Amino acid sequence: MNLSKWPWGTSDEPAAHQDQAPVNWFPASVRALVGGNVNAQAGSATLPPQLLAISAFCLGSATTLGLVCIYSRYVRRIPNAEWVTPEMLAKRRWIKGCVTSVGDADNFRLYHTPGVGWRWPLKWRFVPSRARDLKDQTIHIRLAGVDAPEAAHFGRPAQAFSEESLAWLKNEVEDKTVYCQLLRRDQYGRIVAFAHLKPRILPGILFSGKCVSLEMLRAGWVETYEQSGAEYGRWGKGEFLRLQAEAQAARRGMWKYGITGESPAEYKRRYAAAGADSEEPPPPASQPRTRTRRKSKPDWIQRILDVVKR
Repeated sequence: MNLSKWPWGTSDEPAAHQDQAPVNWFPASVRALVGGNVNAQAGSATLPPQLLAISAFCLGSATTLGLVCIYSRYVRRIPNAEWVTPEMLAKRRWIKGCVTSVGDADNFRLYHTPGVGWRWPLKWRFVPSRARDLKDQTIHIRLAGVDAPEAAHFGRPAQAFSEESLAWLKNEVEDKTVYCQLLRRDQYGRIVAFAHLKPRILPGILFSGKCVSLEMLRAGWVETYEQSGAEYGRWGKGEFLRLQAEAQAARRGMWKYGITGESPAEYKRRYAAAGADSEEPPPPASQPRTRTRRKSKPDWIQRILDVVKR
């Protein structure tokens, strides 16, 4: 070989070396599957129609399945709590939404706003503002780990500081975007969740803001929920009790006059016991009345009586 020429291996190369057959890169199993028609021509491989059809089918199926998963997870709305599946709760799924109303100081209504299209400049989806449009279109969220003073319900008087606690929650979350981690369904059909405020700077899809339950404890407007089924998340019950003790020591919120007042749990137990003591058996079902129709007098007798009365 003459090494003085560039590039190496030009016209001086042996003809047998230059005219080698192209290498077939496909394994024998693939060649046998398609009948041995997988050949390399002019340095490139030509696939048979059968293999192209199978590849196109597999690629199309995978693409369709991926799009369905993306739509279900990031685009499709969850209309209300009935659409929250046990699988979502088991996975403790995160959802984003706008708080449309605050009922009590420890629960609110969330309009689920998944995916894109809810903010400018790419805004083509809108949160309804009328009550009739929001009917059956919001998820009833119960804040996890905390219990707020009870408002007036079913003829019962409101607890002290219930209005102030409600006002605090309204000011923090109403008409704002929050991120909720779904935990479980309570006995009233509400979804118990940890609600987080939207981060001020960092994107909410990657970072979580302040936990609403912990912030309410810190402000002194709720107490730690210690009944059955209580959820404390990654913080644990100890952190909840610590924040409550700090608020009590500083006399913040509903601890303004000390800790001797009736707690929300005690309030509910008292009225539950009073309701049980005052329960009476339902009245017996009334028998249907049989109406007896009075026999009317003949018309000619009635006319005579009218003349006599005159």
